Amino acid sequence: MTELPKMLMGAGALLLLVGFVLQFIGKLPGDILIKKGNTTFYFPIVTSIVISVVLSLIFFIIGKLK
Repeated sequence: MTELPKMLMGAGALLLLVGFVLQFIGKLPGDILIKKGNTTFYFPIVTSIVISVVLSLIFFIIGKLK
């Protein structure tokens, strides 16, 4: 049970780091942005894929440690 707090702190630090990077990048190349008149459509497909890969790696590592 002593490993759980360490894993949570590591996951939190990783999410904090990803949050800071995304804050300064704003939008990744490959994200869809369509502006027509006063309507804007934004679909962050590449950002979604990156977040999915990072979360999959975190859950894989947590699963291996158990």
